[in-house]
Amino acid sequence: MSDLVRNPVHRALTRPQMFMGVTMNFFIINLMVTTIAFLILKNLLITNGLLLVAFLVVPLVMHTIGYFSSLREPRIFDLWITKVSKCPRIPNYKRWGCNSYTP
Repeated sequence: MSDLVRNPVHRALTRPQMFMGVTMNFFIINLMVTTIAFLILKNLLITNGLLLVAFLVVPLVMHTIGYFSSLREPRIFDLWITKVSKCPRIPNYKRWGCNSYTP
């Protein structure tokens, strides 16, 4: 077993597309959340001159969280989305303490 050869090309070919250190899916989610935050906070912050907060701080914080989450496993958000969509909370989750797959 010690004669196995690791090929670095295999890992490079199986990684998802990355943009600025995060996957494209997370980047698009970040863009959508930033747009929604901008639209919601625009009316509240335009009078205080803090519109820059909604446009810069929200995406930077989200991107930093996504970047550090993607360092170890790039597909962490895809796996989480699959888990949430395939295994929703069942009505008696509080009693049993677990989920079940949908048939």
